[in-house]
Amino acid sequence: MKTTPTCIGGDFRVLSNTFEVTNPFNKELISHCSLAGKQELEEAIALAQKIENEMASMPSHKKSSILNSIASGLTAKRKELARLLAQEAAKPIKYAFVEVDRAIQIYRIAAEESKRLPSEYLQLDWTPAGEGKEGLIKYFPVGLVSGISPFNFPLNLTSHKIAPAIASGCPIILKPARSTPLSALELAKIVYAAGLPKGALSILPMDRIAGNQLVTDERFKLLTFTGSPIVGWKMKEMAGKKKVVLELGGNAGVIITPTANLTKAAAKCLIGAFSYSGQVCIHTQRIYVHQSIFLQFTDLLSELTSRLRVGNPLEDDTDISSMIDEENTRRVDEWVKEAITNGARLIAGGNIVNGIYLPTILTNTDPSMRICSNEVFGPVVTIEPYENFSDAIKEVNNSPFGLHAGVFTNSISEEHEAFNNLKVGGVVINDTPTFRVDHMPYGGVKDSGLGREGVKYAMHDMLEPKILVRSIP
Repeated sequence: MKTTPTCIGGDFRVLSNTFEVTNPFNKELISHCSLAGKQELEEAIALAQKIENEMASMPSHKKSSILNSIASGLTAKRKELARLLAQEAAKPIKYAFVEVDRAIQIYRIAAEESKRLPSEYLQLDWTPAGEGKEGLIKYFPVGLVSGISPFNFPLNLTSHKIAPAIASGCPIILKPARSTPLSALELAKIVYAAGLPKGALSILPMDRIAGNQLVTDERFKLLTFTGSPIVGWKMKEMAGKKKVVLELGGNAGVIITPTANLTKAAAKCLIGAFSYSGQVCIHTQRIYVHQSIFLQFTDLLSELTSRLRVGNPLEDDTDISSMIDEENTRRVDEWVKEAITNGARLIAGGNIVNGIYLPTILTNTDPSMRICSNEVFGPVVTIEPYENFSDAIKEVNNSPFGLHAGVFTNSISEEHEAFNNLKVGGVVINDTPTFRVDHMPYGGVKDSGLGREGVKYAMHDMLEPKILVRSIP
């Protein structure tokens, strides 16, 4: 079997150190993959620093052209990339195609945003000292960016770091997850075929020593990390003076009110709870339903859950497949069994069949249970009744996380109350927290992270303002 090369500034090189990438569903070996170390990282940094000025001064039309060409390259390889995602991540093929399509959209968005870099004219004569002077504020690239991306969206979440970096004029070195590096490395080929200057992008699956250097090395001016809260906040402590953006997940809550369309709400919550086996940062994890409609909604969701097809991710009608590895499958099973032991009632699922954790619904849970308070990152959802809308908001807020929340209501006053009082980065009305389009600001508060992604908002962190003060002729 061939070895997948790493990408060192556009040089695709097979290394002597390798690791295995396997299909989580059937445990088949997909590829050996080159594993970079300190030497390869140093080479990538040197190439990036060499190209830094060229990237910073690249005209908008050229950046836009490159980004549009990347989108076209992804479109041409849509089927191959979706199949690769299904194999390396056990992502059902229907969701793999969605991920590829979203990645295409990210580069199209970045192509537009690269032509809209922020600038500002500022009157300075607000005070007597500023009389006769004016200010021009322009934004400049911060410099070399380090990116670390997770396993669950190996094409989309790498693109949410690479596309804004190109649009901003910053070189970037990215470390993909060891379990799902192949689609990111295929993306690197597409990026360089689109005309990106050599050195502006490196994608390096790395050993631990080199990976830590992405965090601590002062030559990097921005660290952008997507992953677990424990790891992310530790990285922030280690990052020194560089800017840090953290997207750290959550245990997203949904409120269902009596004015909601229950059929639509149940259908959307099904997708929010169980798409890609719940391995989504904004996975719908906790649902709070008004007591007057609790049984009706629970029956609807349970019925829909029973229809989900479990199986091979490469089959078109598969809804649920394997989680990323056996360790996480066992962890989810442990949390569910722990909750049941402590009084939770199982409505659906709750066990492993042929290595796949079945979509699971629990009720009669307690906020202190790990299945509620932690990020489950698995195909599990809890449903609990509430009496007053304000109580439901308090329950959603009763969490160390604050990424997204969803509210199903046809009441304007409830919409306003939710938006003003939910302690989250985004409130979604009549849809689940799992809703995301790629040009919206995306991120959270509390343990859910720091800063925002979404192309324009990621670019804000990759740019620094500088003011020119001059006398008015």
